[in-house]
Amino acid sequence: MTEYKTPEQKKSFYNSAAWKLLRLQALERDNYECQHCKKEGNVTVDSVKIPGQKKEVVLNVDHKYPIEFYPKLALVLDNLETLCINHHNIKEGRTFDKIRPRSKKKRWDDERW
Repeated sequence: MTEYKTPEQKKSFYNSAAWKLLRLQALERDNYECQHCKKEGNVTVDSVKIPGQKKEVVLNVDHKYPIEFYPKLALVLDNLETLCINHHNIKEGRTFDKIRPRSKKKRWDDERW
């Protein structure tokens, strides 16, 4: 069984032809829309490639069950979900508030005269 624990193993997987084909199938199945936004009544669709420019990343295809813990599900279409960058970051715990939570405490504790 293949493992996807190291960054090199993951990079190899995400560069594979099998992943790229399955990723496109997931995007097509999800109509190139973020599924979490859709549940909230919003619409977030993929960006359009403009010739001569780098395509803006708007959507990710996410594994519901991460490949490092569930390698058998790495290439299972039902384990994939199209998410916008914002929802993907929230799911993965990569939001600004998690990185540097906002403090309710005052910056200075000076007395007021």
